[in-house]
Amino acid sequence: MKVYFTFDSRPDLQKQLVDEFPEIEFAFRKGIVVEDLESAEVIVTYGEDLSEEDIAKAQNLKWIFVASAGVEKMPKNAIAERNILVSNVRGIHKKPMTESILAHILSIKRILPTIYQNQRNKVWDKRGGRPTELNGSTALIIGPGAIGGEIGRLLQAFEVYTIGCNRSGNPADYMNETYRIDDLAEHLPKADIVISVLPSTDETEHLIKYEHFQLMRDNAIFLNFGRGNLVSTDVLVRALEENQILHAVLDVFEEEPLPLNSRLWELDNITISPHCSSHSSRYLERSFEIFIPSLKKYLNGETGIENKMDILRGY
Repeated sequence: MKVYFTFDSRPDLQKQLVDEFPEIEFAFRKGIVVEDLESAEVIVTYGEDLSEEDIAKAQNLKWIFVASAGVEKMPKNAIAERNILVSNVRGIHKKPMTESILAHILSIKRILPTIYQNQRNKVWDKRGGRPTELNGSTALIIGPGAIGGEIGRLLQAFEVYTIGCNRSGNPADYMNETYRIDDLAEHLPKADIVISVLPSTDETEHLIKYEHFQLMRDNAIFLNFGRGNLVSTDVLVRALEENQILHAVLDVFEEEPLPLNSRLWELDNITISPHCSSHSSRYLERSFEIFIPSLKKYLNGETGIENKMDILRGY
């Protein structure tokens, strides 16, 4: 049996796999290699490098392990037609992404950009800017799953009141209240902070419209750390130009990298993060912590592999 990694990884992690599974042939590459495609039973990928043609060549393929949460760039129909098992690393992003989100919120609340700029300009200005407190705020979290729940947990430590919006409206961890996402418009006016960590699906594409920004408070902070197609770029630009909200923090965009001619670069009330909030020195380590137990189950013929996905739904 062959397991083919379409990306290279740390030597210590590779050795761990080879030592623990001596009966398996592992191939660690940097990109697509036809020979490995044709012979691999399991492919480990970041989910951005496989095409329909690749799936057609991979005649022995039975399982794709995606070392990412998103699968929107994968050839979903080709994979579904072959009934290939797909699982991912859902949940491993929650620690670094939550820290990134919290850092951005505190930075804006405590006017750190102004403080840093004054330092560069050698300006001593104790009265510059208007710092506010995170304590006592209300946060609306769109998509309170593994990541959203971790965000809620840490925000509640700051005595932030948390409201979650999900598909079902069923209670979610670390949410003081939870409602259906269909009722989002009703709850946006309550929030000082609006955070989206939604995946990319047909239902979430352009879910946030201009009218939603009109419903937000003019001192609200909007953060999108899910997928860039949640809101169209034109809508974002219009809402920010009109100061419908205080500030937007975006880690994801409709087009990435963000084009140099994008109007978003020129706005003062936005923080642009280059889709890096989940990056961490422990990323692959956590991925392997999910892959290794799943591989053991796969070899034993067990069906309870962690984070199995419906590839057509995208989660």
